[in-house]
Amino acid sequence: MSIIEMKNLDFAYAGETILASINLTVKDKDFLAIIGPNGGGKTTLLKLMLGLLTPDRGTVLINGKPPGNTDSSIGYVPQNVHMNQSFPISALDVVLMGAFDPKNRFRRNQAKYKKEALDALDRLEMGDYANKKIGTLSGGQRQRVLIARALVSHPELLLLDEPTASIDTKGQAEFYELLAILNKEITILVVSHDLLVISRYVNAVACVNQRLHYHDQAEITGDMLETMYSCTVEDTCPVELVAHGFPHRVLKPHEDHAHD
Repeated sequence: MSIIEMKNLDFAYAGETILASINLTVKDKDFLAIIGPNGGGKTTLLKLMLGLLTPDRGTVLINGKPPGNTDSSIGYVPQNVHMNQSFPISALDVVLMGAFDPKNRFRRNQAKYKKEALDALDRLEMGDYANKKIGTLSGGQRQRVLIARALVSHPELLLLDEPTASIDTKGQAEFYELLAILNKEITILVVSHDLLVISRYVNAVACVNQRLHYHDQAEITGDMLETMYSCTVEDTCPVELVAHGFPHRVLKPHEDHAHD
């Protein structure tokens, strides 16, 4: 079953091409790392999946529907979530924001939503911090709270944009272990620079640098990941340049990606 289908997708901003000829299929329970240089189009790709941006050409389908019609099926943790750490809001309050349904605000079951928010915090091992002020938590703890907020609506797909940017190395490994557990139930896409850490957990990598190059788990090697660090927005995916001993598969503009 396909959760995401992107076909022949182009997107430009102010006359500058950001993404070109993108073809990608993400299946149920996939764990996909999206990597590439700054400015290469990674965050734009997520925003197209969310329906926050509209492609100039091509299609995006989430569970067979345009993104705007499937809001509840996607949980999203954006990059650089800025919080006023002095604002007196608890971790539980933050998670409850994810349970709020503006279409149904007058009929909300407060007890039900509170229980679901507490359950989401428990899943992220943050139940004991429910009443702690968000500003007193560490970077890693705040990220867990934000994921709990994304999960409280019971999404089928979780999108995370650089989720470990404010987490130390030990915390990063623990964080991805947690995502691996969540991946048993939901599909996960993570934009990340933590290639060597995340490669242990994902089953595929998409290198995005205007175009998209897909590599399944069998193709992900330490040597391949090392080459990706040198990628700049002016370059093509450096995996293409790896010696022939390292297999890779580059998607052609006309080709639908599907990993069978």
